[in-house]
Amino acid sequence: MNEPRTIPTRPRDRLFAVVTWVLAVLLLPAAFIRRPGRARELACCWALGMRFPAEDLTGLTDGARAAFAAARTEAFWGHGQLIGLTSGHRDPAVQQRMFDEEVRRSGSPALARMLVLPPAESKHVAGVALDVRPHEGARWLEEHGGRHDLYRIYDNEWWHFEYRPGRGGRPPRRRPHPGVGHVSQYGDRT
Repeated sequence: MNEPRTIPTRPRDRLFAVVTWVLAVLLLPAAFIRRPGRARELACCWALGMRFPAEDLTGLTDGARAAFAAARTEAFWGHGQLIGLTSGHRDPAVQQRMFDEEVRRSGSPALARMLVLPPAESKHVAGVALDVRPHEGARWLEEHGGRHDLYRIYDNEWWHFEYRPGRGGRPPRRRPHPGVGHVSQYGDRT
C-alpha cells in the first residue's frame, strides 16, 4: 500500500479541530431535541458544516451520503479526526470542463486521464465519489473507511474515496491513477 506523504499539521489546524469539537459538544443538547437517536451525528454534521462551510453533499447517492455521515461521525467522536468534503457529486458538464482543462494543461487525453476522468467514467458524476480533507482525516478514512464501505481507490490521490457497498470491508485493489483500468471513449484500455 502506498502511504500518502506526511503533511505536518499546522497549529491553526489543531486550533480549528479543538474549536469544532467544543462547538459540537455545545450543539449536542439541541441535536438531541431535534434527533434523539442521532444527536451525535447531527451535532457533528452541524459543527463540521461550520468548519467546512463550502462542502455540498447534494447529489451523492443516499448510500454514499449515509456512509460518509457515519464515517465522519465515528472519526470525530471516536478519534478526534475531522473529515471535510472538498468535492462530491459533479454535474457531467462540470466534469467535462475539468477533463478538458486537464487535456489542455497536460497536452493529451491520455495524460489528462491520470488525474481526471471524462464524465461517462467518473464516479463523481455517479454520486459515489468523495474527495476529502484534511490529510489526517483522509488517512483515518483509509484505515477505517471500509467499515462504512468507503475506500481509497487511486495511489496518486490520497483524498479520493468511493462508496463501494457489499465488499465486507475488503478494499478493492488500488490503481495507480484514475485512467488505469478504464476503457476510453476511443475504445482503448488504459
